[in-house]
Amino acid sequence: MTTLVPVGDNPTLFWGMKTQERIRRLGRAQKLPVGAEGTAEAPALLASCVHAFDPAWLRHFAKLPGDALTLDGVPVIAHCRTAEERAIAEAAMRDGTALPAGSGLTVVAMEDGASILNEQLRKREQPFAMPLTPQTLRAAERASYFGAYKGVTDVLTKYLWPEWALVLTRIAARIGMTPNMVTGIGAILCVLATIAFWYGHYWSGMAMGLVFMVLDTVDGKLARCTITSSKWGNVFDHGIDLVHPPFWWVAWGVGLTAYGRPLTPETLWWTLAVIIIGYVVQRLIEGAFMRLYDMHIHVWEKADSDFRLITARRNPNMVILFVATLFQRPDIGLVAVAVWTLLSLVFHAVRLLQAMARARTAPIRSWLEGPA
Repeated sequence: MTTLVPVGDNPTLFWGMKTQERIRRLGRAQKLPVGAEGTAEAPALLASCVHAFDPAWLRHFAKLPGDALTLDGVPVIAHCRTAEERAIAEAAMRDGTALPAGSGLTVVAMEDGASILNEQLRKREQPFAMPLTPQTLRAAERASYFGAYKGVTDVLTKYLWPEWALVLTRIAARIGMTPNMVTGIGAILCVLATIAFWYGHYWSGMAMGLVFMVLDTVDGKLARCTITSSKWGNVFDHGIDLVHPPFWWVAWGVGLTAYGRPLTPETLWWTLAVIIIGYVVQRLIEGAFMRLYDMHIHVWEKADSDFRLITARRNPNMVILFVATLFQRPDIGLVAVAVWTLLSLVFHAVRLLQAMARARTAPIRSWLEGPA
């Protein structure tokens, strides 16, 4: 098995840790054994400690023996097949010099603008890589943070939260908070928001819900930036995300009476039935698409990625409820969420059927992969 080897030293702390420790965490996350520099062991995946780079690069080059990523000629990552290749690349990394001609490695230069597909985060991009110094630290952390963002998500997460969540992620990393701590605080706020909705206190509920939704971004970014993702953390975070929305909608409906804008029992029942059943069925459609084609339905074609911005999930639904409450009609807001849920369900059902029909004659590929 290829051994991951951190090369060099760097006193600048990146997300509160030394780059050697960050590289070791990346190795553990990718199930790579971690070795020490200065040996002849090969094959070896060398990673420069004087640079900050996106984990996507490491995953990418782990699959490419004989290739090296360079910045201004200096190797940042090199997948060496032999002891000779390793000695040459390791010396260049350690000395900060260009990879010499005849090294045997195929050079991929950052300056050439090569992009890769990041399937985990549903986007195609050129991941970042840069020298890590006290002067570049804030820029490197910012690049790392935005590199951890999903390319296909809802409109609030993509355009409204990022700067707020970046500040909170930096603070959490500096004071040593773990992602699970952030998720735990968010879970408490989620429950308190549900209680507030139940009693018709929509503004206080939305305020707590807003902080929860931002923290829902922070915990994931903190985990990715500090390389502290865990199986339990994923279950904790995604479990809350998956389960809580129906409770919010039911609590919102019950709270209409206390607010003074109750729906008739029949209307309330049908409204909540459409929202909850529509939510569950949409999730089932997404799961079916993933099982059939090994990718999210939201990354099939660009139209699917664009619709993900506004599809009937928690954040877009909260925008509808916020606008309705501004006009003192949270009742109409809930009915509007039901209508939008039904329309989103129809859209996704049609897309699944279209994919199944197309799959008879051609493979289903994501538009992020580029031309076939």
